[in-house]
Amino acid sequence: MTAIDERKAESARRSAQDAQQRARIRELEDEFKRYRQASEDALSQLDWCIGYMHGCGKRGVARSLARNRSYIRTHLLRRAEEPVPSQQAE
Repeated sequence: MTAIDERKAESARRSAQDAQQRARIRELEDEFKRYRQASEDALSQLDWCIGYMHGCGKRGVARSLARNRSYIRTHLLRRAEEPVPSQQAE
């Protein structure tokens, strides 16, 4: 095999590896988006629960859930804290 042929073969291998890496990155990005959407949906459900507990007069439970929600949002999702509906109404 000549030096030119070796370079062409190496270039083809790199090209195939690059394509595989790009495909894997796309898969990971899609998975990340699904997890992000699931976490947002879970926080929305938690918001509903907090509002329901607050409306039922179980404010202690609502406060505990709101603290949990705040921790999840700021420490796990690394997002700014956002008031829950019961905090906005007060």
